[in-house]
Amino acid sequence: MNFRERFGEEPAGGNRQAEPGAGENVDLVLEEALKDFRMSVHAWSEAAYSRPRLATPVVRRRSWRPAAGWALGLALAAGSVSGTVYQRHHRQELARIAAARAAEQQRLVREQQAREEEEDLLAKVDKDVSREVPSAMEPLAQLMAEGGQ
Repeated sequence: MNFRERFGEEPAGGNRQAEPGAGENVDLVLEEALKDFRMSVHAWSEAAYSRPRLATPVVRRRSWRPAAGWALGLALAAGSVSGTVYQRHHRQELARIAAARAAEQQRLVREQQAREEEEDLLAKVDKDVSREVPSAMEPLAQLMAEGGQ
């Protein structure tokens, strides 16, 4: 079935056949072919535009890129905040350790000073309490000290 039979149109000028050697007839055949082509394109376009269309719901796909951007941004912010908190905590711990070391050092210095004071006091008491010679032997010790000179 060709276009003419389908739509019932005959090209202008009737049924013309191209005879070999006739230049005018070849132009007519070409003209007729182009006219048939034009009519078929118009018919197809009209059929395509006039066919019933079903309304399809528009599905909006949300892109994952904005969500991924937000997620990465939040992860970066959380990392920054946690890094800052960790550094602050680390500095506080170092300060606490340094303070504990300083307190320990001061305690050791105080203990050393207390020991030295105690030793000095014991030495003074020992010096005050002890005598070189007992009191009964003191006259003899004086004689020895005078005779030895």
